[in-house]
Amino acid sequence: MLDLKQKAVLVIGLGRRGSAACELLRASDARVVALDCADTPELRSEADRLRSRGVEVHLGVNQAPGRDFSLAVVSPAVPSDNPLLAELAARQIPVIGELELGYQQARCLTMAVAGTNGKATTGELIESMLVRNQRKTLLCGHGARPVCAAVGQSSELDYLLLQVNAFQLETTRFFRPAIAVLMNLAPDHRDRYPRAADYARVMARLFANQQSFDWAVVQSEALSQLRSANLPLPAKLITFSAQNRRADLYLDRGRIISRLPDWSWPLLDLSHCQLQGAHNAENLMAALAVGRILRLPLEAMTDVLAAQPAGPHRFERVGEINGVTYINDSKATNVDALHRALEYAPGGAGEPNIWLIAGGIDKGLEYYDVGPLISRRVKGAFLIGAAAEKLRAAWGLFTPCTLPGSLLEAVVAATAIAVPGDVILLSPACSSFDQFRNYQHRGEVFRQAFADLAGHAPAPITPSAETIART
Repeated sequence: MLDLKQKAVLVIGLGRRGSAACELLRASDARVVALDCADTPELRSEADRLRSRGVEVHLGVNQAPGRDFSLAVVSPAVPSDNPLLAELAARQIPVIGELELGYQQARCLTMAVAGTNGKATTGELIESMLVRNQRKTLLCGHGARPVCAAVGQSSELDYLLLQVNAFQLETTRFFRPAIAVLMNLAPDHRDRYPRAADYARVMARLFANQQSFDWAVVQSEALSQLRSANLPLPAKLITFSAQNRRADLYLDRGRIISRLPDWSWPLLDLSHCQLQGAHNAENLMAALAVGRILRLPLEAMTDVLAAQPAGPHRFERVGEINGVTYINDSKATNVDALHRALEYAPGGAGEPNIWLIAGGIDKGLEYYDVGPLISRRVKGAFLIGAAAEKLRAAWGLFTPCTLPGSLLEAVVAATAIAVPGDVILLSPACSSFDQFRNYQHRGEVFRQAFADLAGHAPAPITPSAETIART
């Protein structure tokens, strides 16, 4: 465990993770200085709270104080080419992220789930499965409560289960989960990782410190990408795939099949599950693999996994008006997630039946790639946010594109022209931060727009780990 007592530590970024890092550092008797380049009313309020706990806070600054620091803890939102990080490197100040800090201070075994898509659903599946089998487990990390906020409870846990993304893995040093799960390596964050190999290299840090007695659970297609980039996996390996029948766990006619030694039989019939589609089959496979590693009884796993519903904002069927179905897939923040939504949306008997609402902040992705599927499924696209023009340039040949001024205007416009059997699908393929606080806020705006059109209050959303963490 990292000794922090009376160490001078700089925290860069005062979002939820930066604030949680400050709290943990102070609880460890470190001398903490925190800074953020922004200066908003919300940050001022948070700064006052942290100052009352002994943290020195500076807002609206882009340079580190000139004094010596033993360590710097950086937000995952800060890119690696930020001049401030270059300054810290020149001063030979070690830099880690909130994930690494929390991991080093935790007092229980750690598991981690990473990947472009599916890590949140898979993390929740694993958490439900373990809790129902009397394993004390807490889900943290990307999209959930900060890791540092859970350290105080970790001595009472069997497992700390972490959802992690590439930004968090960039700033790891000794991070070593006993079980590491990689869901997929679909293109994402090309604005930060221009080449697929760059993205794969960062994601491979999930396995870098594992030992031969640890476990890696990896989608077959992602494993091929890692091996093509000569990225080693030192741990014991279980593979899964909805497409590759040579994987250890694979999909065959709607059933998840295992070919693992002493576990070589059908495990789960998807027709019995609330989660549907090939992408959710892979989420279920990964959870089953983790349960197998932990020697959970199969029936005790499948009963829980079959009953697990889809989480909010993940292809969530909001309701129906005059035969038109409204689906909130706000969590689809990249092209691969949009592709899955278009494939899984209720069919139009061979004719396009989807009115797509997409857009937000461009992540440097190749939006043109999904064009052929759009031409088969989408009647028209309503494009919003900063990436609207780029999306129209990519998709204009495949479907009629309209640029309304807001998400609300898009919902109203789509409703006016949709006919029974159509689907109004929010699946943005972009991040949300140009117009919304996060993808949850974006999805809630969509749900409220539907409720206003339907003339009733929106149904309550079951609190996710993210919602719980904010309260």
